[in-house]
Amino acid sequence: MSVDGEPGGELLARVLLTRVIEPGDEAGGRWVRELGVAEVVRRLGEGGAPLPGASGKRWVGMVARAQAARPRRDLEAARDAGVRFVSPGDAEWPGQLDDLGDARPLGLWVRGRPSLRMWALRSVAVVGARACTEYGAHMAATLAAGLAEQGWVVVSGGAYGVDGAAHRGALGAGGATVAVLACGVDRPYPRGHTRLISRIAEQGLVIGELPPGDHPTPSRFILRNRVIAALTRGTVVVEAAHRSGSLVTARAAQRLGRHTMGVPGPATSGLSAGVHELLRGEAVLVTDVADVVELVGDIGELAPDRRGPVLPRDLLEPATRQVLAALPGRGAARPDEIARSAQTAQDDAIARLYELRALGYVERHGDGWKLTRQAVMSVRDGHGPG
Repeated sequence: MSVDGEPGGELLARVLLTRVIEPGDEAGGRWVRELGVAEVVRRLGEGGAPLPGASGKRWVGMVARAQAARPRRDLEAARDAGVRFVSPGDAEWPGQLDDLGDARPLGLWVRGRPSLRMWALRSVAVVGARACTEYGAHMAATLAAGLAEQGWVVVSGGAYGVDGAAHRGALGAGGATVAVLACGVDRPYPRGHTRLISRIAEQGLVIGELPPGDHPTPSRFILRNRVIAALTRGTVVVEAAHRSGSLVTARAAQRLGRHTMGVPGPATSGLSAGVHELLRGEAVLVTDVADVVELVGDIGELAPDRRGPVLPRDLLEPATRQVLAALPGRGAARPDEIARSAQTAQDDAIARLYELRALGYVERHGDGWKLTRQAVMSVRDGHGPG
């Protein structure tokens, strides 16, 4: 079972461990941090004394799962499904996930074209009740569409109710959205959202910690929420009963020092009771997208941004530079026009426009995109190649 010294040994070891260590297992995360993934895999392969913190019964089960794991087969199945595995330390890894400490994911399975790291830089979670009311669905979709129109990435869990409304709101606005699943990203759950999740994968990203084909469990849904909280700048809760899983996301966001927001509802509605409980604590009341952006945005987000792009043009990927070059020197252009000029698909153009938005090159205006004043000035002043 040893993968130490093999080509891609670190990658294979992490993929194997996604079959053995459950998401959010802090004991497993501590083993990886203290011993390294290859050594943990070696110990599992030997099947000797349990590692610290594992009972004998649990260790036997982990050893059995490790022996049954086939990491190369998982990587092949992922590639066939258009899925890649992103590990801590990779260029695409979002550094804010490191805030989870030993509960940090071993890696993420990612389906979709955009860069997860770039999209996560300007992202907001919109979560809430599965059995939401029409009011909850309307508020989630409206907030998500508004965030997308202002260049923000909307992150949610792909579930029925508020999650689905948020994803659809962002997609309907021609925007960016990420679904964080509690199962293999090649097997959408719930099944009733198969078409929605497939559309998210085309226009955005579908991510998860579990390997191809793996199924969700109640505990995996709860633990998935810590990734949503850590990945984003803030979490907005739209309708939640007292025991709603979305409150777990909000409390995780609070522990991580992220912004926590709640949309108020009728005092008589049990589906708003959890939100109102949050609002009596440290959460901030929000009623529209301006409230959200004022909180999660950079200082001066609603005023003209005086900072230039954070990455020189010559460090951008060639395809991203091509999309940037397709924007007019003055005024805005629609994504379909930009895609034609850049000779790429519209979904790919949208993905790269959101990356460029995170880097300070472009901004969204209604249905169009234009260069920021700072991007135009950086070229005019000779601070970046044309």
